[in-house]
This record gives sequence, C-alpha cells and structure tokens, in this order.
Amino acid sequence: MHTRFSKDFLWGGATAANQLEGAYDRDGKGLSVADAMPSGKQRFEIIGSEAFDWTIDSDKYIYPNHRGIDHYDRFKEDIALFAEMGFKCYRFSIAWTRIFPNGDEKTPNEAGLAFYDQVIDECLAYGIEPVITISHYEMPLHLAKEYGGWKNRQLIDFYERFARTVLERYSEKVKYWMTFNEINSAFHFPALSQGLVKSNGAGEYQNIFQAWHNQFVASSKAVKIGHELRSDIQIGCMIIYATTYSIDANPINQAATMIQNQEFNFFCTDVQVRGEYPAYTARTYQKYGVDPEKLEQTEEDFRLLKEYPVDYIGFSYYMSTAINETDPEAATSAGNLLGGVKNPFLEASEWGWQIDPEGLRIALNELYNRYQKPLFIVENGLGAIDQVAEDGTIEDDYRIDYLRRHIEAMAEAVADGVELMGYTPWGCIDLVSASTGEMSKRYGFIYVDLDDEGKGTLDRSKKKSFEWYKKVIASNGESL
Repeated sequence: MHTRFSKDFLWGGATAANQLEGAYDRDGKGLSVADAMPSGKQRFEIIGSEAFDWTIDSDKYIYPNHRGIDHYDRFKEDIALFAEMGFKCYRFSIAWTRIFPNGDEKTPNEAGLAFYDQVIDECLAYGIEPVITISHYEMPLHLAKEYGGWKNRQLIDFYERFARTVLERYSEKVKYWMTFNEINSAFHFPALSQGLVKSNGAGEYQNIFQAWHNQFVASSKAVKIGHELRSDIQIGCMIIYATTYSIDANPINQAATMIQNQEFNFFCTDVQVRGEYPAYTARTYQKYGVDPEKLEQTEEDFRLLKEYPVDYIGFSYYMSTAINETDPEAATSAGNLLGGVKNPFLEASEWGWQIDPEGLRIALNELYNRYQKPLFIVENGLGAIDQVAEDGTIEDDYRIDYLRRHIEAMAEAVADGVELMGYTPWGCIDLVSASTGEMSKRYGFIYVDLDDEGKGTLDRSKKKSFEWYKKVIASNGESL
C-alpha cells in the first residue's frame, strides 16, 4: 500500500530538559538561565526589564523549572507511555548544566552523563530513536552572568567542549542531533538562547549578531566533531519558522514581508545551511546599527561555516504572522515571541496564537525549495487549558483537530515534493511552558497533575489525543 509518508518516517514527540526534568540542583547539576526565569504571564516582561540581572528571588517568585514535572525520577514511566503510543523517535535535550555545571569546567560531571545514558538506553530498549538537541534554552547561568552570554567568543570553546563530550559519549547510539534550539528567536528575545538580557547587552543588536556569529561557529564545530565520529550522523540546525504574509497587495507591505522573511525566517538558516552569510547581510546590519568592523570574526570562522554546514533543518511551526506597514493602527496579534497583525482569515488559540495549518505547507515548500535539505518538524502543537472530567477522562478534541489539520498540510507538502524526515509534536507530555512558565498551558497527549502554583500529585494520565496519535503512528499518518 502506498502511503503519503515514507516507511521510515520519524513519528514522535518533543520536550526540553529544562521544562520537564526538574531536579535542578541534584547530582551535581548547576543553575541554568531557565532556572532563573520566574513563572507567570509576566515572565517575558520581567526578564525583559532593565532591572533583571539573572538573580533568583524565591521570596518574590515561583520558579517552576526547578521541579518541572519530575521527569528526572519518572523518565522510565514517561518513555514507556511514549512507546505505548508507538513513537519512532523522541526529541529531547541534554541539560548543559548537568554535564558542565558552570559551563567553563575542564572535566564533565559523570553523574549527568550517566543520567542521559539511562534515558538513551530506555528509548533504544523500545526501538525509539533519540533525537537530541545539544542546547535548548538552558545555557549555564554562570556563562550568562560571568561571561556576558553568547556575545563572548569564549563560549565557542565551552560549547565545543560540551558538544564533544556528549557526541563522543552517545554518538554510537544516537544518529540525530540539533545544535541550538530556535536559534533565530534571539531576534525578538535573546535571553533564552543567547543569555542576553538588558543588563548584559540585549538592547544592542551588535551583541545579538555577535552572539549569533559565535553560535554559528560553535554549531559548525559540533557538525565537524559529529561527522568525524560517525559517517551517517545527522546534525541539524533548529529555527522557529513563522510563515509570513503581507496583509494585502500593497507593494510596500509585500517588500516589508520579504524583509521580515529574510531577517527572521532565513538569516540563521542561510548561514547554517549554505555555510556563508547571505547577500542581504550588509543591509540588515545597517538597519539594526551593527558595525561589521567591530564584529569579532576570523577567516578560520568563515572556513568552518563553509566546510561544516548542517545536514538537515529542524524547525518549530506554531503559527503564521501577517505584516502591515501601511496601517500603524492595525490590531496586533499576540504569539510565540512574534508580533505581527491580526490575520482576519485565521482563528487563534487561548494564548492568541493564530492557527494556520496551510501555513505549514507553505513553510515546508519555502524551506525545501530554498535549501534542498531534508526537513524535520520538531515542534508543533496547541497550548490549551484541559478539563479533567469527573471520571478522569480528558476530551481534547481541539488538540486532535489542530494536529490533524497540520498533518494533512504535511502530507500535501510531501506530495509537493518536499523531503520530510519526521514530526515530533511539542510537549508530548504536559510540561512547563517556556513563554509563561505555566502548567495550565498544556500541549501533551499525557496529562500531568500539576498546577501553576506547583501543587498536584504529578500523576500521569492519557488524554483522548493519546489514543488518536497512537492510531496516526500505527497507520503511518493514514488514519487521522
């Protein structure tokens, strides 16, 4: 029988260490930037304020990442549930601070390495392929506070040591890797991926572009290490992709849309996939007040970028965005780190994210036709408030509907000729939200009994979407 997806298509789910593991201070783990992020809808406002300097104030704030959902102690139970759904792969990240607690140590923390040995072996015991993000929004707090985050070139060496340590340890068992999660998110919010807040330089694009350059070089070094260890290893980049529309046919808005696409959707991938800075770089620098003469870049950097581009493009897709330069009064849309104006043709989630499955087909075509590299949708999902019925069931038809429509769009893109490796919906088990630190913004197929105040049994239970996704995987995407 001919199916729409290849027979080795990687169905699975995705999480991040800092959002589910907890055990933030156990077995030698150091503090990460995520550990210093308070919970609540004001999370980004607090982190984005002039006063924020990465100080943890437990009297004033709740820090939900400290406990996560206790996956550190329950990973076997959780992976067993993923296996029951039939996962072919599981995307997770390694907490940098479990391996190098401060980030600048010479020798790794063996207890941290041993933990991921267990997680990887548990996946493999069920035939689940691990897909590992090397750094997912949890760089060591020490590197942000003492070194000024990724704008400091010393971080290239610290990351290289971290990447080498985990690649040497796990590459025989793990084929699929990504270097940095949502690297382009720094355009709007550099705290998560670059460790930059206003108090250490986030207000200046000079620092953000320097940090990106350092990350691009670090990423290429990881690709080089991986390729030397294993011939068939696949190391990808990872970006947020937001399909971008002009609100109308006005050429001013069309041009603004082109520029937004270049800056946000393509800049980081142009460098990481093509191995060189794009033609529009000088214009972008000019626009954001970046002095190229003051960027620390070497000939060796450019050689590395060219020789060791990524093998595939991992990306998150949650929503599209619309551009309206001609109407300053246009109503804006809340969303995943992105503004943009309200698109009258789209409905939005409870958190204001505009739902656009057709935009995913467009995204897949835009990326594939630009780069001709395999694509991997490593995040996609609906954050929603789930109600537990008296009998314990959770009817999350809205989530099923969201995912079904996005899988249909994927199938259309594959029919368009796009090479798609796999699909790992975000937060396959409920976890702490990155944008708000809330538990009530749930994504999972598996419900975790924990509220925004940190109260609950942490018991796991299956939502209606659990059985639905199990059928999707069993039928290789035919039964939706």
